[in-house]
Amino acid sequence: MIIGFIGFGKVSKNLYNLINSENIKFITSLDNRSSQTIENVNNTDIEVLDDFKQVAIKSDILISANSPKNALNVAKEYGEFVKGIFLDLNNISPKTTFQISNHVDNFVDGAIIGKIDSDNPYLYVSGKSADKLLFLNDFISVKKISDKIGDVAILKLLRSSYTKTLSALLIESSDIADKYDLKDEFFDIISLTEGNNFKKNSISRIENTLNNSKRKSEELEEIIDYFDDDLIMVKAALKKLNQYQF
Repeated sequence: MIIGFIGFGKVSKNLYNLINSENIKFITSLDNRSSQTIENVNNTDIEVLDDFKQVAIKSDILISANSPKNALNVAKEYGEFVKGIFLDLNNISPKTTFQISNHVDNFVDGAIIGKIDSDNPYLYVSGKSADKLLFLNDFISVKKISDKIGDVAILKLLRSSYTKTLSALLIESSDIADKYDLKDEFFDIISLTEGNNFKKNSISRIENTLNNSKRKSEELEEIIDYFDDDLIMVKAALKKLNQYQF
């Protein structure tokens, strides 16, 4: 079996490390990739092809994991060449998912749930071809939601609306506490009710959000675009994260 990657950031890199089988070969391309992606790939044994069209043609499973804004363009450009399964792992809205399904056969809507680079992430999938990915349970935890494209997209948007809004609130509260020289006390007092790991987890969440504020803002935009008038807090979170765009 051949698994191809379009995009080789943290998601793809971790999947490569976890799906360890002599019966599975990995391929990708470095065409128009960033220096960080090139470095990531060069530290692996992945076979590098000349372009992503060849990756799409040769893959039994093609994994798209780049950015929400680029997900549809990737599907339009390479989806027609995929003879196997096209698995999208970008944090996109159901609307974008439905658009992708118009350009790709054997499309599976997917999401990595949990810390991206953890040893035990969960892969949630939906779509008529999702059953064909259950063999990955040998390497990671795979849960099929339904045969319906879009179900996973809705769930991951709802999860993102919670986690990213919470992150924005943590950033704001932490910044205010810091102005009053009470940052440590702020985390300590909330830890009394939220548990001993609250401070450590919150600082990690804040750092991750700030270091990836552009991507997380894109994901919030996808959420707002789909749910629209039902959202108040998410729109406020996006406004907050946009303050950190440079």
